[in-house]
Amino acid sequence: MRRNKLKLRGFNNLTKSLSFNIYDLCYAKGQEDRKEYLGYIDEAYNSARLERILNGVADIIGARIINLSTQDYDPMGASVVILIAEDSTSDEVRSSTCLAHLDKSHICAHTYPETDQRSGISTFRVDIDVSTCGEISPLRSLNYLINSFDSEVVLLDYRVRGFTRDVRGKKLFIDHDMHSIQQFIAEDIKKRYDKVDINISQENLFHTKMILKTFRLDNYLFGTTSEKLNRQERQKVKDSLRREMTEIYYAKNLFR
Repeated sequence: MRRNKLKLRGFNNLTKSLSFNIYDLCYAKGQEDRKEYLGYIDEAYNSARLERILNGVADIIGARIINLSTQDYDPMGASVVILIAEDSTSDEVRSSTCLAHLDKSHICAHTYPETDQRSGISTFRVDIDVSTCGEISPLRSLNYLINSFDSEVVLLDYRVRGFTRDVRGKKLFIDHDMHSIQQFIAEDIKKRYDKVDINISQENLFHTKMILKTFRLDNYLFGTTSEKLNRQERQKVKDSLRREMTEIYYAKNLFR
């Protein structure tokens, strides 16, 4: 980010949007185990937990919460939406900027637990969007959000839209130096993942995807352990989990 504050003609109305898809995977052998896992993950990441996480995001990026809505779904899943405004303005300006921010600045999270009865693989997905308008940056919340979930696969998109003007009237389509989302990810996190970038910097579009480097089978088993599986079962489960992770990572069905 640029350290020198830009001198603008008016309000910085650039819209900066950061989107996460975070995946957690598990193998549960029997139907009851799969049902228990989905119940566990649904409770562990219910709307109250998501609300706490998103409140943390608001604190980190320096945003003021205007309104909050939460919802748990039957049979599973949860959603939280927070409307925010930039918190660095005076009280006099806030009363007018809140209205402008209602449909532009928000933080939201949605969960999607699902299971494949054929393979025994359960996949828990969390979608998070942090969209800000003004000087506050959603990129500050990157490391906090990644560390808030057990993340085997992380897909990240960042986009800057619109333009603002400096005091000379020159249009500014981005207000910070950037060539990759990886610039803003902590080194200890980057060491844990293999990473790929797809960046179109001239369009202010940035994409990074990450997949865990290490694979330890017991970290992915629910209701059993690797010692309780025979050699053939262990290999089959490993192959199924790796296939699931790889297909999510590349967004393709790579195996028939």
